[in-house]
Amino acid sequence: MKALYWICVILCLSACSSKSEFEDIESASSLMPKGDTYYDLVNLPRPQGVMVAAVYDFRDQTGQYKPLPSSNFSTAVPQSGTAFLAQALNDSQWFIPVEREGLQNLLTERKILRAGLNGDANKLPQLSGAQILMEGGIVAYDTNIKTGGAGARYLGIGASGQYRVDSITVNLRAVDIRTGRLLSSVTTTKSVLSMEISAGVFKFVDAQKLLEAEAGITSNEPVSLCVAAAIESAVVHLIADGIWKGAWNLADVKSGVTNKILQKYWLESRGEAALSARVNRLALATK
Repeated sequence: MKALYWICVILCLSACSSKSEFEDIESASSLMPKGDTYYDLVNLPRPQGVMVAAVYDFRDQTGQYKPLPSSNFSTAVPQSGTAFLAQALNDSQWFIPVEREGLQNLLTERKILRAGLNGDANKLPQLSGAQILMEGGIVAYDTNIKTGGAGARYLGIGASGQYRVDSITVNLRAVDIRTGRLLSSVTTTKSVLSMEISAGVFKFVDAQKLLEAEAGITSNEPVSLCVAAAIESAVVHLIADGIWKGAWNLADVKSGVTNKILQKYWLESRGEAALSARVNRLALATK
């Protein structure tokens, strides 16, 4: 009876834990989750003028592969950086991205369309030229930046937890197409957190009866979401850095004094002293 009691208790706890975990899992498809960085991106103050930006290739430059046994077949970083960057630029409302990664497909479709117009090219608008060229890539993926854990066991009953932190680094550069001058360059880093919590019982409840039970949960932060967040952060830092350097301007100069998002990113990149001096100068200029 004592063994049966312990088995019922553990099964009930495991069932409740599993039920709560499964309730959080949605089987239906949904939009990719957005983090705080994305909402910083879409809530930036409006620019003086929207810039046309070209993104040819924003690729994985790490050369990093997944651990065994799939290391020869799968990379550790998703190869979708160009798509994430184009979406971030579009959502920021500071840039109008033009298609360059699939440019050959676009030109083929325009040829088909021109053929339907009996070769009259005047009826087909010209492709938009870009003002800014976005370059860069995923430049580093570092594993096991930090690892740790803790656990305890007493009389065969115990629990433990452990974690691991990886790191993704992204570089983004804005180049003036007319002159080739580098307008701004930023490098951002995003951590990838993996965590495991487990508990178990290994105990003789009677001379001939052994009770053994285990329960646990593992959480691995999706690398694709981390790549998207790092790119979104790079776009915000790029916009803030360009405003700071005068490469592009705000529609309302006063918003540079009061906007909390810009001040947060300026503080991170420039420091408190430089930010205070900048805000004071802008306040005097707008009086």
